[in-house]
Amino acid sequence: GGNIMVVETAKNQIVLNQIVGQKKENRQIESDVIVNDVKPDVLNVIATNGVVNIYKKDVMDGKIRIDGAINTYIIYMADDKQSQVRSLNTSLDFTQVIDMENARESMEAQVKVEVKNFDTRILNGRKINVKANLEISINIYSNESFNIVTGVEKINDIQLLKNTQQITSLIGNGTNKVVAKDTIAIDVSDDLVEIMKVNFKIINEETKISYNKVLSKADAMVEIMYLTEDNRICKATTQMPIMGFVEIQNVNENSKCEVQNNLNNLVIKPNHQEGNSISVEAEIEVVCMAYETKEINMIEDLYSITEELSFTKKDINAVTERNKMNDTCIVQENIRMPELTGQVLDVQINPSINNTQVRKGKIIYEGNLNLQILFEQNTSVNSRTVDLPFNFDVNSEKIDDKSIVETMLEIRQNDFVVRDGTIEMTVGIQFNISEQKNKVLNMIEEVDMEESKDCNTYSMVIYFVKPGDTLWSIAKMFRSTVEDIARVNDIENINKIRIGQQLYIPRFCRNRIVI
Repeated sequence: GGNIMVVETAKNQIVLNQIVGQKKENRQIESDVIVNDVKPDVLNVIATNGVVNIYKKDVMDGKIRIDGAINTYIIYMADDKQSQVRSLNTSLDFTQVIDMENARESMEAQVKVEVKNFDTRILNGRKINVKANLEISINIYSNESFNIVTGVEKINDIQLLKNTQQITSLIGNGTNKVVAKDTIAIDVSDDLVEIMKVNFKIINEETKISYNKVLSKADAMVEIMYLTEDNRICKATTQMPIMGFVEIQNVNENSKCEVQNNLNNLVIKPNHQEGNSISVEAEIEVVCMAYETKEINMIEDLYSITEELSFTKKDINAVTERNKMNDTCIVQENIRMPELTGQVLDVQINPSINNTQVRKGKIIYEGNLNLQILFEQNTSVNSRTVDLPFNFDVNSEKIDDKSIVETMLEIRQNDFVVRDGTIEMTVGIQFNISEQKNKVLNMIEEVDMEESKDCNTYSMVIYFVKPGDTLWSIAKMFRSTVEDIARVNDIENINKIRIGQQLYIPRFCRNRIVI
């Protein structure tokens, strides 16, 4: 061949948003907590709880760094005459660096940090050691753009083998910080001494799309347990709306959006000056990704009858489909608790998935519901942990065995009725599932042309079909066309040729047909 020149092509740009790394890691953080002067000594620890805040996450080459804190509440029995129930509040700060070999600075991370459990020990009456066992789940995404060749320009006798593919392309992503605030008024007769426990969760996530913007809506549920001057344990709750716009260029009503609301910081403090109230402020990061599904006319193979063309190909792992689905699992159980003599003060519910199997038409989950029950026992308070295994199948024809699923659990219902030392419990766990299908596409990256060689003219070519031949591969070999071979040989269905069948091949040479 002579000089090589690049041929002009028509291209369609796609942006592939791919999970390039996934990791679950358990870490432990610990701290000593000093009982402050105004509080009585610790006799024993009843329960420890916490809310995780993630201040910052940094993706670096080969690793990811997470900075945050756990707002921790320790409920304890005081070492005094009345054996009062009291609490300590502390912040367990942490910085965790996790190795992820595929991580690069330009990528994005989705991070979930959950406290699996606390291990709390008394060192002495004024000092407690707290260990929090964390489960850190990380997904790292890369957003790479590719140009897929969909046509070749300025070559008149080009032959193209096309294939239409559905591809989900990322339109864009964005984040926004939203602050939700509220002041919860509490009963005038409740003289608040201290906050004993806080439950925080984000529910009812939804999105609305307008031009170039995504409106994200959700609710932050905050439940606060507090102690009064006359030694009663009470509860206050609020539901704060979280609303934020995320700007994403080119997003429109047909786009699909996936949103996540992450708690960056939660500050809760009693207002002693404004009468009886508790102020709550949550800082939330709203992360949004917008996708569109495109039909792309990919070229699988090409040749020219008169020019010497060559091309390079590359495999890309493309997302062909994304679906969102949800379903609710109801767990009912009677828990025998003879030690329970008064009321149930609080039940903290942590659902987790231990095993996920994806089959055709369904996802099979095995999980565990961890309950921490805080209850009255005689004149005091006690706590008990109960683990309930559950099995649940989500059925949908959108799922096949190649589906990649991500599942987030949300508690939507929790009812506890106490009858004769038994707690009758009904818990509704909502499974929020993001499903995607991937496919390796072998796509043409660049087409080159060499100066043409001279053409040997045969008066006629007779060819016998071999195993694996298609009319396309035969036409390409002889630089003829599928249509011409079919016409000369009276072939009705171009996808049907027999092994051993004799074909006459019309040949082109410098624009004159040789038969």
